[in-house]
Amino acid sequence: MRERVRGRRRRRSPLRRRSDVVEAWALLAVVVLLAVGAPLAGTAVGWRVYDDARGRAAAQRAERHRVAAVLVEDAPVAVTSPSGRQPAYQVRVRWKAPGGQSRTGLAEVRAGSRRGEHTHVWLDSAGRRVGPPQSSSAVWQHTLMAGLFTAVAAVAAVVGVHVAGRRVAARRRLAEWERDWVRIGPEWRRHTP
Repeated sequence: MRERVRGRRRRRSPLRRRSDVVEAWALLAVVVLLAVGAPLAGTAVGWRVYDDARGRAAAQRAERHRVAAVLVEDAPVAVTSPSGRQPAYQVRVRWKAPGGQSRTGLAEVRAGSRRGEHTHVWLDSAGRRVGPPQSSSAVWQHTLMAGLFTAVAAVAAVVGVHVAGRRVAARRRLAEWERDWVRIGPEWRRHTP
């Protein structure tokens, strides 16, 4: 005989264990955390990193300035590469510091550049050589990578905890079955001919 199901009430199965219900709810929690939690964590970290990186880039742009420099030596001749990109080389260049003194150092220039050609170097407010300020594309790249790594780490953590929980539940279930078999097994053996 079938019992009618009205609304959300269902007949309790005598074979359903409490661990089955806990596992079903845990699986639902895992799905929600993977679908909602991981992307939210990645987005939150990405926003934070974006704000920090954008502020750092703005500070670098305010502090650093570009100065014209003259090559003191020739750059090595270009070697053809399969990609078609010209390599860059570090060569010695000379530039005027903010105080008017002449300074020399290394700068990256295109292959085949000749002595006397002009290039640019970046200086900070104290006149020391520094790299160029972070570009907006570098800020976005940093932001996306931080958000992506955070989301992947959240997924790995959720899946790791779920797998560990499933292993513990399986061990407990096997122990329960063993206890039940010790109790029920002798009764079954009495009825066999």
